[in-house]
Amino acid sequence: MTEPLELLFLGSGNGFAPKGRYWSSFLLNGRYLFDCCPVALPHLKKCGVPLEQIDAVFITHFHADHLYGLPFLLFEYGYVTPRDRALTIVGPPGIERRVRMLTETGFPNVFSREIGSQLVFEEAADRRVGEVAGLRYVARAVDHVEDFPCFGYRAEVSGRTVAYSGDTMMCGALVDLAAGADVFVVECSCWDGPCGPHLCPDDLRELRRRLGPTPQFLLTHLDAGERDLGIENTRLAADLATFTF
Repeated sequence: MTEPLELLFLGSGNGFAPKGRYWSSFLLNGRYLFDCCPVALPHLKKCGVPLEQIDAVFITHFHADHLYGLPFLLFEYGYVTPRDRALTIVGPPGIERRVRMLTETGFPNVFSREIGSQLVFEEAADRRVGEVAGLRYVARAVDHVEDFPCFGYRAEVSGRTVAYSGDTMMCGALVDLAAGADVFVVECSCWDGPCGPHLCPDDLRELRRRLGPTPQFLLTHLDAGERDLGIENTRLAADLATFTF
């Protein structure tokens, strides 16, 4: 049976946190967190999300604006909000080592708490298929930076599909991720044209040409200079906004 998709954006800006936007991260159906930006925990609390209901965190890559909120979430689980089941963290190769190193640097005793035994780590690989707490996902390698592997995800839950580009330049994997999806959460950092290893409006127009009128594009990782792009079936994410499909 199909159910609505609910996407809560904890942030919608790029790595420079442009005026009016925090870093990009979103929660799907109250249970699945895609990237964990530095303000993920306070924004989850501000929105009244039951933290113990989050079952999985999907990390696209290791840049700070996508990962550095995770130690605070684990700190919360270790000392304030107990869990009664596993928390699965999916991310690029080396995800467990990175998360443990980053967390232990700031909160050395977290992994001695109950949360330390509840964590399950899964490494993404191109075209890898997995299932976490009722969500089936496919990871695709995308072209962002050479410093470490970067991934987008296609997530299927309750008969509906959300695709997420992560940070990337234009590449064929994006079409594979988004084809036939209900929603495509896609970055658009370079609002006024090419500006580095990110997508710009002309890339989105090309993606729309290749994909057709669907899926719904939901733009995130934005700079501050947004305007109407005139691209069919396209909306802009906003901090603390919920979108239902």
